[in-house]
Amino acid sequence: MEHTTQENEQRPLSELLQIRRDKLSDLQNAGADPFEITIYDRTHQTANIIDNFDAFEGQNVKVAGRLMSKRGMGKVLFCDMTDRDGKIQLFIKQDAVGEEAYETIKKYDIGDIVGASGEVFRTRTGEISVKVTELVLLTKSLLPLPEKFHGLTDTDLRYRQRYVDLIINPEVKQTFMLRSKIITAIRTFLDNRGYIEVDTPVLNTIPGGAAARPFITHHNTLDIDMYLRIATELHLKRLIVGGLEKVYEMGRIFRNEGMSVKHNPEFTMIELYEAYTDYYGMMDIAEQLVTTVAKEVLGTDKLTYQGVEVDIASPWKRLTMIDAVKEYTGLDFDEIKTTEQAFEAAKSVGVTPEKNMLWGDILNLLFEEKVEENLVQPTFIMDYPVEVSPLTKRKADRPELTERFEIFITSREFGNAYSELNDPIDQRERFARQAQLRDAGDEEANMIDEDFLTALEYGMPPTGGLGIGIDRLVMLLTDSASIRDVLLFPTMKMV
Repeated sequence: MEHTTQENEQRPLSELLQIRRDKLSDLQNAGADPFEITIYDRTHQTANIIDNFDAFEGQNVKVAGRLMSKRGMGKVLFCDMTDRDGKIQLFIKQDAVGEEAYETIKKYDIGDIVGASGEVFRTRTGEISVKVTELVLLTKSLLPLPEKFHGLTDTDLRYRQRYVDLIINPEVKQTFMLRSKIITAIRTFLDNRGYIEVDTPVLNTIPGGAAARPFITHHNTLDIDMYLRIATELHLKRLIVGGLEKVYEMGRIFRNEGMSVKHNPEFTMIELYEAYTDYYGMMDIAEQLVTTVAKEVLGTDKLTYQGVEVDIASPWKRLTMIDAVKEYTGLDFDEIKTTEQAFEAAKSVGVTPEKNMLWGDILNLLFEEKVEENLVQPTFIMDYPVEVSPLTKRKADRPELTERFEIFITSREFGNAYSELNDPIDQRERFARQAQLRDAGDEEANMIDEDFLTALEYGMPPTGGLGIGIDRLVMLLTDSASIRDVLLFPTMKMV
């Protein structure tokens, strides 16, 4: 009985590395260098064969992939081979491939990439297999695969060497296959509703559209500092001014901030803008988008996230920020009118505002510290204070508040939307306050974007805008605990 894997576990790594290189040298000296092979004309993926066995039984196929196990006795070998979509067993008999080829195949290692030709059949134990007539070594693996590549002790290594993680852990591969399907479903949803996808600059002379600290770089030819974008908002709204009316962009955003299970310095966001609608229109779009994508990709809108049942079916709960703070703290900001009163009210529930905070800043602080953690089921939190919403249209009947909402699911923010501020005079005043905050040391405050103000002066129609964090949505739909689990190559500290 051959037990290649068990034998390898008992040998020191240096010996295994040398053995594999010696095998490669032998192949090359025999004129069979696997690295010279440029193509293998496979006919099917393994999952296609497994899922449609009745149609394939007795048919000849050519499959290709990586050897993940090898076992056998005497003149018969059983190998598990994986490709992108699944796994299939290779049944290799010496009589079928020839004695010389069989002896060569016995020397193949776990991790080698092979191409197999043969007939599809089911073994006596019921396993769907390929009865191999020819096995070709397409790539020699010079490093042995780890036996177990998961668990807390190997978490960092999994992220640093995602290629090995994908080889060893099929559930990881499935997560990223689902991520691709989620992104496709989002694009289809918006394309079908008349939105057009656009591209805007990643390098900006002014970081704008969000309250975030940017990454700074330098353009040598122009001899100016530039910023990796922290949002796509201001460029997309310029396109609304230009008459494109319904636009979206899905792409990388960069923020020079802390890292956690829900934050990575670079992440994927979608922002969309539609003329002649408002934040209520964006609520409808947000609900429909998330529920449609979930049903398309998962077949359901009833999810389990980290052991918690989440129902994302419409309608979602809608709650103003003032009502949410009142519900969870007892403080009524309809009655608390001044900054001084807000300071005292916050301290009464154990929250200490910073000295430069105004009434709206304190309301928002109370929400973040006392309310967010309670918002497990999908909830729209509406009507944010103007102090924390520099790009948002004011409410006509409550000018201290804005027509803005954020989406919360599993106690996390998933999206942000507003009725866009299209008054250039008001916008300049908001930018001026942001500039004051920046001068006072707030590195996340907006800069004044004169070109954007010029665009607004030409006239932007009433517009609704929405931004959704793609990575957090993928986390929710794949039940992933950390943002690193849904980023193929998350940012890691150098070692």
